[in-house]
Amino acid sequence: MTEEVRVRFAPSPTGFLHIGGVRTALFNWLFARHNHGTFILRIEDTDRERSTEDSIQEIIESLRWLGLDWDEGPFRQMERKKLYLEKAKQLLDAGKAYLCYCSPEDLEAKRKAAQARKEKPRYDGTCRNRTEFPKGAPHVIRFKCPQEGNVVVNDLLRGNVEFDVAELDDFIIFRTDGTPTYNFVVVVDDADMRITHVIRGDDHLSNTPRQALMYDALGFPRPQFAHLSMILGPDKTRLSKRHGATATLAYRDMGFLPDALVNYLARLGWSHGDQEIFTRQEMIEHFSLEHVTISAAVFNPEKLEWVNEQWIQKSIPAELAGPLEAALIKEGILPEEHDKTLADLIQVIPSLQQRAKTLIEMAHGAEFYFKDVVVEVPTAELKLKGFASYIKINEKAMKKFLTPEVKPLFDQLVAGLEAMDEPLDHDAIETLFKQTVEEAGLKLGKLAQPVRVALTGKTASPGIFDVVLLLGKQKTVERLRSAVHIISTLKE
Repeated sequence: MTEEVRVRFAPSPTGFLHIGGVRTALFNWLFARHNHGTFILRIEDTDRERSTEDSIQEIIESLRWLGLDWDEGPFRQMERKKLYLEKAKQLLDAGKAYLCYCSPEDLEAKRKAAQARKEKPRYDGTCRNRTEFPKGAPHVIRFKCPQEGNVVVNDLLRGNVEFDVAELDDFIIFRTDGTPTYNFVVVVDDADMRITHVIRGDDHLSNTPRQALMYDALGFPRPQFAHLSMILGPDKTRLSKRHGATATLAYRDMGFLPDALVNYLARLGWSHGDQEIFTRQEMIEHFSLEHVTISAAVFNPEKLEWVNEQWIQKSIPAELAGPLEAALIKEGILPEEHDKTLADLIQVIPSLQQRAKTLIEMAHGAEFYFKDVVVEVPTAELKLKGFASYIKINEKAMKKFLTPEVKPLFDQLVAGLEAMDEPLDHDAIETLFKQTVEEAGLKLGKLAQPVRVALTGKTASPGIFDVVLLLGKQKTVERLRSAVHIISTLKE
């Protein structure tokens, strides 16, 4: 492109940043990065009643977690009011805006009268040519819309979109409380920030003719528009809370990686051949609006899980250590203040990352490594106390697998492990297990599953040899001995 690309993401801080908003931010970010342009973050907080500081901070935290860095901002509209007043005065002086003194009661009466006539409610222009201005009376500032003709907007995704000005009215640009309105400030800001491309959701398409007229009235060149299709839920209705989590940070809490979420959202409405998994650099390299579809995209939670699974599998353990630590703390597996090192976290990841769809799944899969395994069975009167944190062996699994028949096998394993040098060797562990079952005339599964229950407290875990390697000689022997004690106690 011959001119510098300048785009913006301009959320309203009236709630959490939802998935649809993130995709809009992402497409703007990719477009800027692909074209070596500028990505601007602007907080549109003119709705004073609903805008909150908590929402602003949540938006910023969400974008930072996703790695969607901005080059300028964040700007806040309510800190730019002086500029809006200047532009409103410019319109008033040029006769392109006017003061309206109609009261809310008058406007409500006009609305009801229009409805009674089965007409679309719109301001009737009572104050459009007013010559008397009551001093000190409450008023708004209205933009003077043309009364005939069409507004044609060239949309990069949809082609020319034509609007009949008869469908518009003289909309308010400043309220009685002195705050500006969206359709006015967005034009002033975009022009002042030299925005070249407005890439946003198609729910804003109906605002575009008003904004186009405002650009013309202020003497600003119009930016190029591209209105993205909405995201639908699995039932093909607009994505909402009833479809599950829509808040961005909720996906962090559910154990999704930012790269996976960004990857998945990029594919909701954009494609590059049949490729599904993209690094950020690949997305930046290939992204263009020509490959963005105007068909509504369907959000598929199962597909998102699959993408997340692919990213977990392709990540190196060091990249997953930090997110896994957060998941372990969130799930109560590790306390916030713990003594585990980065090496401890990295060590457990390889045996888990090929089977986990989320970091939460990985955290629970790693629980046996960070907690002691104990049993509490009322009838057994086992007084195993003093553990800071522990996993209770499932009573049903214990009775099924920790039987008298496996006690001699456990004893043999303990003896074999104690004779091994540290660090333990995978092949040596495997040989010990095979020798133990061969001498007993059993299949490996008859030993592996009871050992899994004894070491992890569960019936599902990474490969049993990997579990032994992770726990190490001392913990493995301690837990096997504890299981032998349990078997003896239950037998009695």
